[in-house]
Amino acid sequence: AAFLVGSRPRSKGMERRDLLAANAEIFKVQGRAINEVAGRQARILVVGNPANTNASILIANAPDFNPRQVSSMIRLDHNRALTQLARKVGCGVGDIDKLVIWGNHSPTMFADWTYATAAGRPLPDTIGDDHWYKEVLIPEVARRGTTIIEARGASSAASAANAAIDQMRDWMRGTDGRWTSMAVISQGQYGIPEGLVCGVPVMCKDGDYSVVEGLDLDGFQKSMLDKTIEELVGERDALS
Repeated sequence: AAFLVGSRPRSKGMERRDLLAANAEIFKVQGRAINEVAGRQARILVVGNPANTNASILIANAPDFNPRQVSSMIRLDHNRALTQLARKVGCGVGDIDKLVIWGNHSPTMFADWTYATAAGRPLPDTIGDDHWYKEVLIPEVARRGTTIIEARGASSAASAANAAIDQMRDWMRGTDGRWTSMAVISQGQYGIPEGLVCGVPVMCKDGDYSVVEGLDLDGFQKSMLDKTIEELVGERDALS
């Protein structure tokens, strides 16, 4: 297992395009190194931001390495949403299943409770507060990273490290039929362009993952997913 945590942070006066370009060079080098020397069974988790696009660049520069063995971290956002939901319901985070984090690890991410359950009961029915879901949960999870930086003057440390371990553990050891969220290379599911590394619902078994397919997305879900896809496409195109 390899955790790629090194990336250039955004500095004063730096535009997002500059940040993307600086990190593209880093992950081109890492992709080539993985292609040349990494064991073919290695699992690669990209943590350094912008994580999704960094993972896409790595994959493009490791043509002989299985792209299904590369993921970027979206588990931090998943864990944050789990905590909010568990607090709201008054249950343990382990009681909640089928939560989904769609999209980019950025403020456009979409924390989706549509299919989520708490102790087997549908969460939307249990909480019964659509306004809280759309106006509190979704934006608070999306803005949590910024909130932490404003509060402590630095980004998440322990919670990010814990999330990286959680994601790798589930990937390698399995989720026992439960859902989790991973950012993985798209095969075109849910209208996500092929080749983008995007957060989706998955189940893990025997060191591999399978995307949960066949979910019917309503208009709200589609609009939220479209917004985060648009950002990912924009990041990709900014580097082309």
